[in-house]
Amino acid sequence: MLALSAVGLEGCRPKPIGTIMEEIPGPPPEYDRPLPPGELALRKITDPAELPDFTAACRNTKDLKEAIANSLDYLAKPSSRAYYPYGDITQERAVAGLKTFAGLLEAGLSAKQLDVAIRERFDVYTSIGWDGSGAVWFTGYYTPIFEGSLTRTEHFCYPLYAEPASLVKTAYGTVLGLRGADGRIARCPSRRDLEQSGMLTGTELAYLADPFEAYIAHVQGSARLRLGDGSLVTIGYAANNGQDYVSVGKLLVRDGKITQEELSLQRMIEHFRANPQEIYEYIWRNPRYVFFAFNEGAPRGSLNEPVTPMRTIATDKAVFPRGALALVETSLPEPYYGSVRQTPYSGFALDQDTGGAIRAAGRCDIYMGIGAEAGAVAGYTQQQGRLYYLFLKPAGVASPALPQVSPGGE
Repeated sequence: MLALSAVGLEGCRPKPIGTIMEEIPGPPPEYDRPLPPGELALRKITDPAELPDFTAACRNTKDLKEAIANSLDYLAKPSSRAYYPYGDITQERAVAGLKTFAGLLEAGLSAKQLDVAIRERFDVYTSIGWDGSGAVWFTGYYTPIFEGSLTRTEHFCYPLYAEPASLVKTAYGTVLGLRGADGRIARCPSRRDLEQSGMLTGTELAYLADPFEAYIAHVQGSARLRLGDGSLVTIGYAANNGQDYVSVGKLLVRDGKITQEELSLQRMIEHFRANPQEIYEYIWRNPRYVFFAFNEGAPRGSLNEPVTPMRTIATDKAVFPRGALALVETSLPEPYYGSVRQTPYSGFALDQDTGGAIRAAGRCDIYMGIGAEAGAVAGYTQQQGRLYYLFLKPAGVASPALPQVSPGGE
């Protein structure tokens, strides 16, 4: 568990810190470069030489069928039709592709045979990346486990709040602001103003023992809380205040508190454990604020479907297709003789989530799982790579029979 119980401030009320410094963007600026209005993030690959080798990803398909089932559940909801067609890709084509891929997994094909079947049956699209070259910046996120309470106590006094009744959103979840007593809608206040004003009093869902733990829950979008009786409850993302995300990690690097090379969630935790007086100075520079709701079962993503470790990715849903099958090619951290090294990774995933820091065609977040081990991996996941999407070729939508491939052998 990424506990911060040793971090303490005088009391549980946020203290004024003076003037907030200018906002600094989170990831490297080039990866956050927005696309021109109306432009999509994917380009169809027409040259076979550009296709990735799927073989390595085909050797590890653990939990992939379950993740596909979650995407199919989402795409069966009438509300999902509002986001298709995506370019030339209809919802029917997206669904047929997921079903066909699930059938290939059931067929018992070897990795090489599955690679051949994918090339025969699917069109492959690549993210154009931040500059059209296909470069994507990958990070990781997870669901932390923290000690917590459903009632305020002297120890547990840092709240997580439910969505305010006055928050106004579009039918697709875009935040418009807060509706005042006069019926007018005004921009929702920043993190600092929300916490200092007391305007959220009465909407508390749960309490944590440390302000930076609460902030981690905001950034990750969910958390599991271990209550005093040993039981666990899950809280998940419900809404946000509509303000832009600013990376605290990048601010710490810019201010010389930690180096770019050592930037990780664990390093940030260590810094604030040693310097608790700086917590609000930094977290209030991120104006984005998240509201929560209790969830039953596994943590859920922005599609309101369960997220699956290593199989769920978060992207900018304004430019990427919801629920679609993807291939991630990057490097991921792994323990190595007391340190961490980056190892090449290729794996299939489903686009089932989004995040405050995940904007534009050059960004992707990989869900790592629940608890401290997943958090350690997520905290060190910061690598460039490529992101591909797979859609059934149009002819296969009308004729979904699986290719005749004999199972077994490499």
